[in-house]
Amino acid sequence: MSFLGTKRWLALGLLTAMTVAVVATPSPLWGEDAGISRKVKSRVTPVYPEIARRMNISGVVKLVVVVSSTGTVKSTKVMGGHPLLVSAAEDAVKKWKFEPAAQEDSGVVEFTFKPEN
Repeated sequence: MSFLGTKRWLALGLLTAMTVAVVATPSPLWGEDAGISRKVKSRVTPVYPEIARRMNISGVVKLVVVVSSTGTVKSTKVMGGHPLLVSAAEDAVKKWKFEPAAQEDSGVVEFTFKPEN
């Protein structure tokens, strides 16, 4: 087998493994939050980027969110996700409002993006 033939088989194997991983991953709801101890008063759903929709890109974006004592999102840090989807997730979560508390709080928020047919 030639070098190019080997590369094709490796690429096909990698693509298959990635497809199985995406199919096997459970789909959380838009903006599922884990580790934030207070309730969300208002959520904003991300706008699915048009270029991602045209390219049929889907996936999960994970963000670490720091919530101030007043209930506003103080900062976000990307833990993972497709670069075309990250900005939409960050823009949305920065508009969320949480119940006030005595101190800052942090946790992970996940957004699942699936193109509509």
